[in-house]
Amino acid sequence: MSSNLSGLRAFHAVALAGSYTRAARARGVSQPTLSAQVGTLEERHGARLFDRVGRTVRLTSLGQSLFAITTRLVAAEEEAADLLAGAKALTRGHLRLAADSASYVTAVLARFRTDHPGLTFSLTIGNSSQVLAQVEAYEADVAITAKQTSDPRIHATRLRTDRLIGFVPDTHPWAGRRSIPIEAVAGQDLVLRERGSQTREVFESRLAAAGIRPGAILEVQSREAVREAVKAGFGLGIVFGGEFQAGEGLRRIAITGADLAVAEYAVCLEERRRIPLVRSFLAALAEESASPPRRAPAGTSPPATEP
Repeated sequence: MSSNLSGLRAFHAVALAGSYTRAARARGVSQPTLSAQVGTLEERHGARLFDRVGRTVRLTSLGQSLFAITTRLVAAEEEAADLLAGAKALTRGHLRLAADSASYVTAVLARFRTDHPGLTFSLTIGNSSQVLAQVEAYEADVAITAKQTSDPRIHATRLRTDRLIGFVPDTHPWAGRRSIPIEAVAGQDLVLRERGSQTREVFESRLAAAGIRPGAILEVQSREAVREAVKAGFGLGIVFGGEFQAGEGLRRIAITGADLAVAEYAVCLEERRRIPLVRSFLAALAEESASPPRRAPAGTSPPATEP
């Protein structure tokens, strides 16, 4: 295949220049080398591509048809080279992201998009297990997840630490409290994400470690659903503090007496982390995680301090 391509490129150069001498000069090779490449192409396929007229050449009818094809081939090669050069310079490309929460990644993505307007992006939201599986299956280039992995194929960078908190509607008996001990969760109805969610895995493991049995658990499939179920009075909602939005009659409650801090990671396949687009976005995430926390927008409540 490679020798055939060399012959096609040599043929195209000669056809374009109209002579072997001019084509060899343009390509920076010797005339015998160019002649040999075209000759090999003709011999391999039993075809005559040029008629020699003195020191010039003229395309045969077959050569004319082939020249139309090699013109498209050369154009495609140039386009591919431009595309790859653009990817290296981050002027072109598509980055596939997965995250177990949109609150952190979208802020970084917005700034990255401003810095690189030629790029396009896709973002899928799922639980921690799902987004990690997307990276492993080559369905996402980078994922943001609270789930740790020891898989040697995965490169992980620790970004920040968040903490699980509870929240209730303002009609709940706990609505006036800023914090509760984890023991108070005993017998209480909970609203939690589905299994595979790091929120649920961490909170249930902390309850088990403390020997605490909650009441009924309502399992839902998204953070928005957790919020709506808590508003409807189904129980104490559990989310990461960075995801909680005050308002709509909901009150944040810190939970004390247990280690509810969870680290969040940027992950990608080890083999892909040096790709310019992936490497640059990982750097943007790391830079964001190292920045001081931004002031909460007006109308939102700051995290409750624990007594």
